[in-house]
Amino acid sequence: MNSQRDLLIRGSEKVIGHYELLLASAKSEHERELYRQRIERERRLIRDLQDGLDHRAA
Repeated sequence: MNSQRDLLIRGSEKVIGHYELLLASAKSEHERELYRQRIERERRLIRDLQDGLDHRAA
């Protein structure tokens, strides 16, 4: 079960990296905001996955 969670976390981290590249080359403020929101969404997903691990360990 942990391997699936780890895979999801690594996938989200990879997605964040791609969005950060897109953010760096964004041409408008609208694009930048869109990428920032998507990065934050992925970070929330990672936190949720990690919190699930913490609750099971307790």
